[in-house]
Amino acid sequence: MKNHLRNCLTMLVALTAGATALSGAETKTILMLVTGADKMTNGKATGLWLEEFAIPYKAFVEAGYQVEVVTPKGGAAPIDPRSTPKPEQAAAWKDAARNLSATKPLASVTADGFAAIFIPGGHGVMFDLVENPAAARLIQEFDAQGKPVAAVCHGPAALVNVVRKDGTPLVKGKKLAAFTDAEERAVELDKDMPFLLETKLRGLGATVVTRDNFTSHAVRDGNLITGQNPPSSEATAKLLIEALSENKK
Repeated sequence: MKNHLRNCLTMLVALTAGATALSGAETKTILMLVTGADKMTNGKATGLWLEEFAIPYKAFVEAGYQVEVVTPKGGAAPIDPRSTPKPEQAAAWKDAARNLSATKPLASVTADGFAAIFIPGGHGVMFDLVENPAAARLIQEFDAQGKPVAAVCHGPAALVNVVRKDGTPLVKGKKLAAFTDAEERAVELDKDMPFLLETKLRGLGATVVTRDNFTSHAVRDGNLITGQNPPSSEATAKLLIEALSENKK
């Protein structure tokens, strides 16, 4: 009987240790949700703005995190041709770009097992993630589990139709940053968008904090972390890494 109890206790300790180890491994992974839209409704080419994926990806890996990438349908993520990197950038972003060639489908993941979600921009987000119920549910899961939700540039467009468990908009009452109406006009794509992102977020009750066009600017409000534009990619990633470090403590 004593031997039996001893064996049971040994197995229990082993299982507990294994579960702890697994949990620790899972929470070292950041999910990056990327647009799968390669065209606007008017036929103009669009997609992911590569800088907004590559720079945060590199920062996460260097901080010791694994990264998993999903798009609505899986497969290769479309890259906005206007974000084609310079030769020196292409070399630095090679590993990140490789992870865009065979992404997993959005339906294959849940918030369980991930430390945070990060949504890079590119105008493509405005044409698929905004109206994607699965994307909204996934982001809601991260929020409900108290895990950081981060997005940069047009990435916050994926938050527009996300609600909390009580039905209120996720962004209501939150300070955040996003691609501004002035920046949209500056790149002459304001007429091509289904809506202006800054205006839409304000209409949902968010306080959108803006800076001069195309200057680095990131905002953290609790577990919601957002950046204004492509140059804000690094600052947004750093705020997410800081938030994750605090959550560990």
